[in-house]
Amino acid sequence: MNERIAIGHVSNKIKFKRAIWNIVYVLFFRPFPTKLFRQWRLFLLRLMGAEADKKAEVYASAKIWAPWNLKLGKNSCLGPHVICYNQAMVELKENVVVSQYAYLCTAGHDASVINNSQQGLIIAPITIHKDAWVGTRAYIGMGVEIGEKSIVGATSSVYKDVESNTIVGGNPAIVIRKR
Repeated sequence: MNERIAIGHVSNKIKFKRAIWNIVYVLFFRPFPTKLFRQWRLFLLRLMGAEADKKAEVYASAKIWAPWNLKLGKNSCLGPHVICYNQAMVELKENVVVSQYAYLCTAGHDASVINNSQQGLIIAPITIHKDAWVGTRAYIGMGVEIGEKSIVGATSSVYKDVESNTIVGGNPAIVIRKR
């Protein structure tokens, strides 16, 4: 098993925090879609525990599971309709763009056990390094690191780390070429 993978569990404390976040999201985050409210959305994310640079961008339609598991570097962007299912940490370094409808998924299920509500959940962080770009509708799986200046092509599914200066595409993603 990947050394970054851990056993996951959604405690009552997390469920409570998620309930509060969902209320904040519906009432105060999602209804303010224009760039005029960029700082407002970042404020709400920070209020809920995110680390977000003042020059980061998160579109109002982006769905974030746990703001407290989110780090956004300078000029990083979660685009329209991105799903950030971050039961573990998701970190976007400086100048990272995650394009519309991409899915960042930090959780899965252990295939070696019978899964139920009490067991089988596994989690691992996602890190997207400086100057990388994740194309539209791409899927980034748990435990994946996308290297500096790499590009993940549209509709790709990435299950393994991507080296720096590499362009990948397909399902599963394969190296197309070096940058």
